[in-house]
Amino acid sequence: MSERSDAPGDPRQPSHAPDDPTQSSHAPGDPWRSVELLYSWLDSNRAHDGRELLLLRLLKLQEEVGEVAEAVIGVTGSNPRKGTTHTWDDVRAELCDVIITAMVALRTLAPDARAVLAAHLAGVAERSLGARRG
Repeated sequence: MSERSDAPGDPRQPSHAPDDPTQSSHAPGDPWRSVELLYSWLDSNRAHDGRELLLLRLLKLQEEVGEVAEAVIGVTGSNPRKGTTHTWDDVRAELCDVIITAMVALRTLAPDARAVLAAHLAGVAERSLGARRG
């Protein structure tokens, strides 16, 4: 692989993505709309059903997490045999793939995935941020 690198600095620096992704012709304003479309597309092209389908969707999530790890190792040059092979933009993109894959997996488990995530997020925020107030 060719060596690639971001300029040194904070990996939290913004990527070169558009300022308002909802204005892009490729990114709808509601991510759950895209998740539903992806879920429907996957469902209509599935090779497996039932429990096997669910397990494979969950395994796909693990695959995506592994790609985040690969990108982090690549951006830090931690593999001396390969050197620097990724950028922080690659890491950000892989994290997005994890989120998308998790959303589709959640939709596979729950037709009301949006409400399930919203309720869970509210609970996590209350437990975490509510502790600051008390």
